[in-house]
This record gives sequence, structure tokens and C-alpha cells, in this order.
Amino acid sequence: MRSIVCSLDSTLPAMSFSTPSPRGTLVAAALGFVVVLLDVSVVNVALDALRQEFDTDVAGLQWVVNAYTLAFAALLLTSGALGDRFGARRIFLYGFMLFTLASAACGLAGSLALLAGARVIQGMGASLLVPNSLSMLQRAFPDKLQRSRAVGWWGGIASLALAAGPVLGGLLVAQWGWRAIFAINLPVGVLGIWLTLRYVAADPPGHARSLDWPGQGAAILALTALTAGLMEVGRQGWASPWVQGALLACVVAVAAFLRIETRSPAPMLPLALFRVPAFTLAAVSGVAVNFAYYGLVFVFSLFFQVEQGMSAAQAGLAFLPMTVVLMVANLAASRLITRMGGSRLMVLGLLIAASGYLLLLPVRIEGAYVWLALPMLLAATGTALTVPTMTNITLSSVDPGRSGIASGVLNSARQVGGLLGVAVCGYLVRDTAPSAFMTGMHLSAAIGGLLTLTTGAMWWLGIATEKCPA
Repeated sequence: MRSIVCSLDSTLPAMSFSTPSPRGTLVAAALGFVVVLLDVSVVNVALDALRQEFDTDVAGLQWVVNAYTLAFAALLLTSGALGDRFGARRIFLYGFMLFTLASAACGLAGSLALLAGARVIQGMGASLLVPNSLSMLQRAFPDKLQRSRAVGWWGGIASLALAAGPVLGGLLVAQWGWRAIFAINLPVGVLGIWLTLRYVAADPPGHARSLDWPGQGAAILALTALTAGLMEVGRQGWASPWVQGALLACVVAVAAFLRIETRSPAPMLPLALFRVPAFTLAAVSGVAVNFAYYGLVFVFSLFFQVEQGMSAAQAGLAFLPMTVVLMVANLAASRLITRMGGSRLMVLGLLIAASGYLLLLPVRIEGAYVWLALPMLLAATGTALTVPTMTNITLSSVDPGRSGIASGVLNSARQVGGLLGVAVCGYLVRDTAPSAFMTGMHLSAAIGGLLTLTTGAMWWLGIATEKCPA
């Protein structure tokens, strides 16, 4: 890997003609996050089209969604370390190139297996983009207040893409078919590469730390085994030797990963970071927030199209409440954090999100749309308030030289949460018969609500502990 990075590096000076600009860096970084989150959400409205074209079940659809998230989550930590060592701008560029090429492969896929494979490569590109976009922002905005606002815009623009994904995807699927949702990434990718070359400052000298490939291998094995085990439960049941073997392999791989990280001179996951309470709480919050949000978006997509019989375009428009609020709430978070403090804003956001999920419990298939729109609005608002806030808390709690690893830990935690959310919620709604599906949907909402409520209580207890005299 090092030889590949170094050889590719030699080609970049010829392409580089940058005029460093903080605003230009922000736009480039935000575009990188835009395509990453767009492909998290845009696929959801194509689920019914994919189900019909490839004659697959809910478990097959879960693989299309989670193949991307799996690669994304598994490689984030090493990708952050690569940025710290070889330069965030350089690794960010490679991520954009890989993501764009993989998007073209997704659009050309002729089978579900090929589509899932291309989604894995997309996830690899995404893992290179996210932590290094944050590292570029930290370097472009050294002032803490300016960085807070920049991260707010970064998260706000990208979260708008996350929410707009279903709307845009629905329109694209309705007009040109499911392949169009991947074709849209091609011009965005080209623009992002150009902006990075044009406006992002050249990388400073990196840190000469070795890369933790044994730890990376154990992490990939653990997440792959966990994902495969959970997603095959719906097809084979908990008693299946294959499912039990996969979950056992996950436990063994996690134990091996922790052992490797405690002994490695340059661990991909420095366990010492978790001695900082704010950092630990931010990582836990990332898991909880994404579990609830990604899991319920997957469920909503099936609810709209399979249970209520909506078209892809109608299902996309049904997500509109989330689209309207996400960017506004993200930008508000960047200002509120300076007034309220990060911990209090986390409590507020998590409580709002929890109220949204719990208000889904009375929803029925034949009920009026407004009873679903209000909970979706609240869930999106709470999520939008917490994501930039936990990002700011993470970056502020570590040394700048570890920003790539720290942001990688946070985003890896978030993607693991999303992966688990789709796997668990997908299992709960695996039976699409109306009564069984609604039972699974209500249980998914209850789990999401309790997770976010519990995480909010943890932040509140942290605030109370800080107030107590030593």
C-alpha cells in the first residue's frame, strides 16, 4: 500500500495548480461528504426496483445497502491514519477518484452480486474521503470558532444531500431507472476532484508512523462476520450453523483486534483516546444516532413502497420533511454550540430525535401521512443537531496531529451504527405481510427511541458530573 501511495504521489505535482482558499477547501470537503451520504440514502428509494429486477428478498436488498457501509466502516480508521501520514489532500483525491469509478461500475452492474461488489469499492472510496475532508478543514480553519462554523456548513450541506437523496433518487428512478442514481455521482466526482486540486493547500510533512495492517485485517473480519451473520438470520434462522459460526468468528476477531491494538506500537485505534470522556461519549453517540436513523430510513423505504404501494417518486417525496429541516438544523448547531456548549446541545438533539422515533409507535398503514411526517421531522432535527456537534467535540478533544485518526474513529462508529441499524431493522421487517411488517416497524422505532434517549441521559449525567466538586 505504501509503495502504491508513494508512486501515485509522484504524479500529483504535475496536476497540482492550487490557489489555497479556506472557502474553496470547505466546498471541496463538503462535496466529498455529499457523495458519501448521498449514496447512503439514495439507494433506499430504488429498493423496490432492485427487488423486482433481480428477484431478491429483503436480505438481498440489505446486502446492496450494507456492502457499501461495511467497507466504509471497516476502512475508516486506516484511511484517517493514511491521511495523517501521506497527506489528507492526497488521500482525499484518491478517494474521489475511486468513488467516481466505482459509481460507474454500480450503474453498469448486471447482477445483484456485481452491484454489491461495486458498492464495496464505493465504500472504500468513501472511507478515504470522510476523515480526510475533516483534516483538510482543521488545517484550513485553525481558529476554533471559524472551524466550528465550517464544520457546521460541511455537515449541513452533506446532511441536506443525505435527506435529499430519497427525493432525488425517487425522481431519477421514475424517469430513467435505478442505474441513474449512480450516474449522478460522475459529474459531482469530476467537480470535486477539480476543486480539490484548485483550492486545497498542499499537504504539510506527514507523520512517520507505521500502519496497523494486522489490526485492519481483524477489523474487516469482525465487521464482515457480524454483518453476514445478522443479515442471514432472516433467511436461515438463529439455529443455523452458518449464522452461529459467523457470529462466533466476529467475537474471536474482536478479541484479536483488541489484543493487537493494545500491543501495537502504532495502533489503528489508539485505545488511549477513550480515556477522554467527551471523545468516548461522542463515539457512543455516533453508533446510537446512526443505528436509529439509517435503520428507520431503510424501514420507511419499504413501508412507503411495499406496504403503501407508492411509486419511487412518491416515496422520495414522502421523505421531504427530513430534507427541509436537516440543513437548517445543522447550521443552527454550529451557532448553538458556542452558546449552549457541546454537551447540552447533544442532550437537546438526542431528546428531540428520541421523541420523533417514539411518536412512530401509533403509526398505521392506513393512517394519515401527517402522523408520520411529524415524527420524521423531529427525528431529522435531532439527528442534524447532534452530528456536527459530536464532530466538533471529537476534533476539540484530540491533538491536531491525531485529527485524522480521531475523525476516523467517530465516523467508523457512526457507520457501524448504520450497518447494525439496517441489519437489525431489516431483520425485524423481513416479513412484508402488513401485520408482521408493522410489528417490526414499531419495534424498530422503539429500539431507536430508547437508544437515543439513553445516550442523551449519558450526556446529561456527564454534565452533572462536571458540576460536582472533586
